[in-house]
Amino acid sequence: MTKYVYTFGGKTAEGKADMKNLLGGKGANLAEMCLLGLPVPAGLTITTECCTAYYANNCQLPAGLMDDVWKAMKNVENIMGMRYDDPENPLLVSCRSGARSSMPGMMDTVLNIGLSSKTIPGMLKKTGNPRFVYDSYRRLIMMYADVVMEKSEGIEPADGKGIRKQLDDMLDEFKAKRG
Repeated sequence: MTKYVYTFGGKTAEGKADMKNLLGGKGANLAEMCLLGLPVPAGLTITTECCTAYYANNCQLPAGLMDDVWKAMKNVENIMGMRYDDPENPLLVSCRSGARSSMPGMMDTVLNIGLSSKTIPGMLKKTGNPRFVYDSYRRLIMMYADVVMEKSEGIEPADGKGIRKQLDDMLDEFKAKRG
């Protein structure tokens, strides 16, 4: 069975810098930074081979991939000392698309994955900063709507009025009304 998920964190990594073709530039460099002992939050990288397999299989995920992802997430949780979807001590993650070679401005990221109505109370307790928590939640919703629901579905909005632009305009209007 092909290995599609590589973990990093806690000064260890399954990958290294010379695995750029397999892990993408970001994944390989994160692994290498962990091996150098730099303080890198734990994470996982899904390989470029997985992307190739996905397209070769009529846009279906390879068998067992999600089991491997959740196993890797358990590793991330253990290193970080937090749990995904935990209402008291939630682990938030970011998801970034990647490529074998650098493509500035072309890679999309979704931040704050795991922030939800269930985990907001825990984040409020941890930070003591409601504005930060709710702004983080707003950003998650905006990025998800833009990257996952619009771009990945190939939706081309008219007049450059994509969902992110629409939501930004609504926020600007709200802020203007509130002074």
